[in-house]
This record gives sequence, structure tokens and C-alpha cells, in this order.
Amino acid sequence: MPSIVTLHRVIAAKPEKVFRAFVEADAIASWLPPYGFLCTVHELDAKVGGRHRMSFRNFTTGRSHSFGGTYKELAPGERLVYTDSFDDPNLPGEMVVTVTLKAVSIGTEVNIEQKGIPDIIPREACYLGWQESLRKLAKLVEPEINQ
Repeated sequence: MPSIVTLHRVIAAKPEKVFRAFVEADAIASWLPPYGFLCTVHELDAKVGGRHRMSFRNFTTGRSHSFGGTYKELAPGERLVYTDSFDDPNLPGEMVVTVTLKAVSIGTEVNIEQKGIPDIIPREACYLGWQESLRKLAKLVEPEINQ
């Protein structure tokens, strides 16, 4: 049965900046792939009904997997919901990712829920990957460089 992961982080950056990191191709390519992977964004049309498509390449083996989906909800600085499906038929089904952002005293509370993870992917591996990605996200958005 497909699994669900939920994550929670507080990031020391404004919600609008964190949101941008989810909808700008070069930003998402820099932080979304877990350590040891590179990301190529093939398509990213961040609007309701717009599509995204990307691939992650394992830097050690050179093997890659690609996936894509559709944006279902976009509320800048607050929330986004999108789907993901792998191109590999061994990874069937559609995942739904919900990201909720809330301004807090020191930045942004980030809550993520990913539903429908294919059975072949261990839940704990998916959770670990997201933890790595969120550390990279914080390193991208927390510096406030005003030059």
C-alpha cells in the first residue's frame, strides 16, 4: 500500500522566499535532489494546471530517474500542491505533495506531506531524502544577501 511521509521544519527566511524556491527551476534544481544526486529541470510552469518535469541523476552510478506532474494549488507564500509520477513503470501511481508555509517570529514554518509513495520505495528512505533536501533548501534561502 502506498505510504505517506510528513515533515516539519522552521527555516529562517520569509515565506515568500521559501515559496520561490519551490517554483523557480534553477532554485529547485539546487536543493530538491538529495545528497549524491543532480537534478535537471526539463519543464516547470508554476501555475494551477501547469506541468513540471525533471530527472535526478545518481552522481556515483550515472543512472537517473525522471518524473513529472501538475500543479493543483498555488498560493504564493502560503501553500502549494502538486502531483508527481515516475516515468518508470516499476514505480506506479501518482504522488501528491502538499507544502504549507506559515510566517513565524523567526521565519517560516514549513510542513510537507507526500502521499502515494510507491511501495517499492522504503518510507524511511523517502523521509531521509526529504530531510537532506530541506537542509539544502535552508542553505539556499536563509542567507540574506542584499547586494
